[in-house]
Parts: sequence; C-alpha cells; structure tokens
Amino acid sequence: MSDTLPVSVIQYRPLDGGIRANADEHVRLIEDADDHGARLVLFPELSLTGYRLDLLESPDSWLVPGDERLGDIREICRRTGITAVLGAALREADGTPRLASVAVHPDGSTEAAFKTHLHGPERELFTAGEGPTLIRVDGWHVALALCLDTSVPGHAGDAAAAGADLYCVSALYTKDEDHRLALHLGARAMDNRMFTALANLGGSSPLGESCGLSGFWGPDGFPLKQAAGTGTEVVSSVLQRSRLEKFRQ
Repeated sequence: MSDTLPVSVIQYRPLDGGIRANADEHVRLIEDADDHGARLVLFPELSLTGYRLDLLESPDSWLVPGDERLGDIREICRRTGITAVLGAALREADGTPRLASVAVHPDGSTEAAFKTHLHGPERELFTAGEGPTLIRVDGWHVALALCLDTSVPGHAGDAAAAGADLYCVSALYTKDEDHRLALHLGARAMDNRMFTALANLGGSSPLGESCGLSGFWGPDGFPLKQAAGTGTEVVSSVLQRSRLEKFRQ
C-alpha cells in the first residue's frame, strides 16, 4: 500500500468523430498525465462521445466488452502502469445498456461502474446501477461515481462505508453550476473524510457550456487544485495518506 497516490483528472472537450477519434486523444492525454507521474487518470462522463445522447442511436457509439477500439488505450496503460477511467455508453455482454465509467488497468483487465442516479432522457436509454463501485490502485480504495450520483449523499456514504479513500466523479457541470459543484465535491469529502476528485466535461454540449473547475478536494472539504479554464486541461495532484489519517482520527 503506497503512502501517496499521484492522480490526474482530465477536463476534456470531446472531438467530433466518435469513439475512435476520442480514444486516440485519450491516449495523448494519458501520455501527458504520465509526464506528471500519474498512477490514476480520470476522464469525464461520456468522454468517448461527449454528452450527445442523440449519437447513441448508432451502435457505433456504444462500447462492448473487449472493444477493439480501446486497444491503444490498453497499450498505453500497460506501458505506463496507469489505470485510466473512461466515460462511455456501454452495452454489457447480455445487452444491458449502461452509462458507465470504465477502468482500464495496466494488466489489460477492465472494471465498470454504472451511474446510479439517472435523470431526464438518460432514464429511457440506460439501466441504472446499484451504488458505487470500488477499484484498487496501489493499495488505495477508489470509488467511481457519475455526475448526479454526487448530489445524493448516500452514494458517497456507501462508498466510504466500503472503505473508499478517494471518490472519483466523472461529470458534466454546466455554466452557473459552479456553486453546486463546489458544494457537492466539498461536502462529500468532508462528510466522509476522504479525498474527492472531479473530471468535468469541457466545452459545450446540448446541456450548455461547461463551468470547468475539474480538480481535487481534501478530506477537510477544501479545494486543493482546480482547472483554470473550461477547455481540455490536465490537472494533477499527489494525494497523501497521512492527510487522510489526520482527519480520520
């Protein structure tokens, strides 16, 4: 178990061109995060397509288990030793449609977390998950959450009860939601004595312009580091276990 965990959150403005074009850009950004020493890289909600639910009418906009379009991402994770968490619409092997965060590990294995609290047209497109999913990175327990999950205190509470040290949120917070964003990420951290991290979708979407502010919050609820703008940006921080222990005593 490591005393520190270097993490990069990627505030990402999606490209046109679907999963293949965005997967190539994810590789470039993972390489950038590797230059910052990251062991965990977090992308926003639906980072492989953007928040374009209309595109999901095409089967090509959905990931499937073992999807070959992630081949280069698997290779960069193997080469760097990074675990990368991607945002995607995913069809499980039995066809169940999920709004997912997909963790790609250095050994080539994958784990998926499913959005629990769907809203609006998401309810017609996806099957909801059943709570937070925890993965392990260098001995740290990392919980994965998607956007509206963060507004429900019980979701983060369940993650903390399961032993989470870090609550990773892949989301889309839009312009004028900056106060809401700060309250959600700060409160989830402070109430549960864990770090929180946010990768916010950058640029614009059918829901509006991004408010940016991807970054990190400490277990005291205060922000540690945040993005400067609203476009694509890599924000990195080294999380310290000693800081967790200080607030957990």
